[in-house]
Amino acid sequence: MPNLWRQFEDLLPDSQLLLGTVATHHADGTVTVELLDGGLLRVSGSGSVGDRVFVRDGRVTGDAPTLPTVEIEI
Repeated sequence: MPNLWRQFEDLLPDSQLLLGTVATHHADGTVTVELLDGGLLRVSGSGSVGDRVFVRDGRVTGDAPTLPTVEIEI
């Protein structure tokens, strides 16, 4: 009988997909990304300052859409 929990875990990605804005472009092929919580990451990849990007495993994986932010207080 298959383990349902193990099958569910296999569907999940191994690492988090983070969203941020490129804060600085460096000459060595890396960029500094400011995450939504204010943290900074220096990751490999490219992007122009102000671009919204997805980051996974220490590298830029692609451009992120610029969507409006809505904050709801509960």
